[in-house]
Amino acid sequence: MGGIKLSQITVLNNAMNHFFPEQGVMPVTAVSADFINGHVIPAHSHDLAQLLYAIEGVLVIETSAGRWVVPPSRGVWLKAGISHTVRMRGAARMRSIFVLPDAIPGLPDEDCVIEVSPLLRELILAATRVEGDYLPDSRDARLMRFILDELCTLPVLPFNLPWPQDSRILRVCQMLSAEPSDARTADDWADLLSMTVKTFHRQFHKQTGVTFGRWRQQARLLLSLESLAQGQPVLQVALQHGYESQSAFAAAFKRQFGMPPSAFYS
Repeated sequence: MGGIKLSQITVLNNAMNHFFPEQGVMPVTAVSADFINGHVIPAHSHDLAQLLYAIEGVLVIETSAGRWVVPPSRGVWLKAGISHTVRMRGAARMRSIFVLPDAIPGLPDEDCVIEVSPLLRELILAATRVEGDYLPDSRDARLMRFILDELCTLPVLPFNLPWPQDSRILRVCQMLSAEPSDARTADDWADLLSMTVKTFHRQFHKQTGVTFGRWRQQARLLLSLESLAQGQPVLQVALQHGYESQSAFAAAFKRQFGMPPSAFYS
């Protein structure tokens, strides 16, 4: 499975059937694929839950409900059946884990970003080297079970950007994503949508679950990860994403992610 290309979606889904049901093996497997900067895997879904993880590069995963930006040391957990696209920012070396939804109690019950610990990283890399069937009491089966145990213990991280369904609020979010330095206020956006600012705030929170100010800050910081992954200077990234100085950007970045942008990809 280590050589399967994830862009071959039909082949991948068919291959999953070979690993699961009647074999009596642990209900988890792994695949690996490397992609160039800018590669896009079009919308697709799997019958299995999936952990998408890149040992290098940044993954941008989009569903109808949200957008996740995933740097190295993080991964996105998607429930079975969730249609999603994947875009690569920087050359990406993606390693994915596929899991039967009811494989073990305690797996994440929502789509989310999780921290990939050094231990889980090594387990994933080892899993991608497992070829063919493996017996229930084999070393490979115990490796896969160890991965399941780790998936039940890792913390959920704030790397998601909730996406609205209302076309008016969606328009605002799309424009801010396209131009994160856009400094228009809530009053400006409310005028653009021909609604009161009070209605704008209420509708924005209803659609996204967060305030307008919080969403815009989250969008700017998550979008900045993509630019940093492509090697852009921190000052340039700061200015492009609506911050007046490198220090202001670094402070917001550290509050959100726990480390300065200069250290994020080291």
